[in-house]
Amino acid sequence: MDDAPGSRKPSWLDRLGALIMREPEDREHLVELLRSAHGRNLLDGEALSMIEGALQVSEMRVRDVMIPRAQMDVIDINETPDRFIPSVIGTGHSRFPVIDRDRDHVIGVLLAKDLLRYYAGEEEFNVRQMLRPAVFVPESKRLNVLLHEFRKNRNHMAIVVDEYGGVAGLVTIEDVLEQIVGDIEDEYDFDELEDNVLREKVGRWRVKAQTEIADFNQVFGTSLPDDEFDTVGGLVIHRFGRLPKRGESVAIDGLRLTVLRADSRRLYSLQVERAAEEGA
Repeated sequence: MDDAPGSRKPSWLDRLGALIMREPEDREHLVELLRSAHGRNLLDGEALSMIEGALQVSEMRVRDVMIPRAQMDVIDINETPDRFIPSVIGTGHSRFPVIDRDRDHVIGVLLAKDLLRYYAGEEEFNVRQMLRPAVFVPESKRLNVLLHEFRKNRNHMAIVVDEYGGVAGLVTIEDVLEQIVGDIEDEYDFDELEDNVLREKVGRWRVKAQTEIADFNQVFGTSLPDDEFDTVGGLVIHRFGRLPKRGESVAIDGLRLTVLRADSRRLYSLQVERAAEEGA
């Protein structure tokens, strides 16, 4: 039997609206009200996390989420396709900055799908003619402004430059969206069925941050303590004293651990190398 007119129970959105009608004085007060709504079961945890992420984006800068220059996968226009295509396949990216010998000289962006023309045997295959214009943004640009520009111009990638005009890194629309919705699966993510530790090449491994320290010690022959932290991600965060950003690294027990994937809330994956092999 349907409810009589006027007897409809207020939805969670109605109750949430009534709660925040108390006109929060500032952002901190607004977050406090939202968390109070979560405590009263008016807002689920995922929705609260997304709202907090959206609020946080307006305070963050491009430099906070960009892929550092040293971690960028680029294509040199002077290389032949048979030289750089294996790297394109290996990384699995959909877009690549194209440089002219120097990483400070980015001349455009190549879409991986355009390389299908090479496999199709196109006679006049010319990478330079396939390049899309590169978009450049300063390190200091706010993420909410960048997201608006990405949507308006339908761009997915921008090259980040420092105050001197040099390339500092790159940022994608995914990097920005992850600050709101959390991690989005990409080439650095693991299949749920895969092992926590994957060997990429001699002396280098990819490790899930959630890997238990006992299992990590067994694989690498280390003696990392597990009395305070259960996972290697927890230990890494403790060593930094904060949540590290992508590209940051720390040396622990003869190993160099570099953050591969992280957002504003947690670590997802790490690259592990033998510290003694760094200078090799």
